[in-house]
Amino acid sequence: MKKIIVLLFLGMFVFSCSSRKVTVKKSIPSKPKTEHVVKGTEYYEVEVVENEVENAPFESITINSTEEYLEIFGVIAQEEMRLYRIPASITLAQGILESNSGRGRLSVEANNHFGIKCHDWTGATINHDDDALQECFRKYNNAKYSYRDHSLFLTNRQRYSKLFQLDIEDYKGWAMELKAAGYATDRKYPDKLISLIERYKLYKLDREVLGVKEPMANEKNTDNSNKYVVSKGDTLYSISKKYNLTVNELQTLNGLNGNEINIGQELYVSPTSKN
Repeated sequence: MKKIIVLLFLGMFVFSCSSRKVTVKKSIPSKPKTEHVVKGTEYYEVEVVENEVENAPFESITINSTEEYLEIFGVIAQEEMRLYRIPASITLAQGILESNSGRGRLSVEANNHFGIKCHDWTGATINHDDDALQECFRKYNNAKYSYRDHSLFLTNRQRYSKLFQLDIEDYKGWAMELKAAGYATDRKYPDKLISLIERYKLYKLDREVLGVKEPMANEKNTDNSNKYVVSKGDTLYSISKKYNLTVNELQTLNGLNGNEINIGQELYVSPTSKN
């Protein structure tokens, strides 16, 4: 009798083991957050900056001059302009000014090219002396994420909304409105941006994105006989001779105190109502 009971017990145990089901949870990788960016009637899905940075290694770039900076980041600024309608000229001028052409501490150690502080940032950070000692700034693993975050920073904050009511080619208006909206405390901030844009002809990058054909220098002079566009190798003396003026007359027409002129600068070569 005992043997029968033992056999029955063993049979029940084996049956329960063979019929037991094991459930395994299959892990599904989470989809990175994206946001819709509108350009005309087209939609772009752009990955959010902080998600892009999470698993990427830190990459640093050595930049030796402003010209080299423009070669590296000019294309990136133009792409941001296509996606977010922020003039590439403004973005690059801010990048040059805020990062010292990629050679400042924030840009070298944190890939932060626009001096954007932490605010609601949940990614990596760096402390740096600015308006106050050891303020918190955002840190990116790649400088391109700094450019994307700059675009998001301007488009997602209400205080910068007036920027997008301006003509996208009006870089002077953009420079002044950035200061008015509180981007920088330096009262000369707009002048510095405008000076950089005109010195390096950054407005040409805007026109490339917009598909605006750039006229030749001699075409510009023909269209407006009162002005001359400074070309490489020009001096006040050579321009004055070309238009039968003295250097003093040329300086007076243009309100110049010295002999310094820049390539791309427009000079009046005859009296007008403006001068």
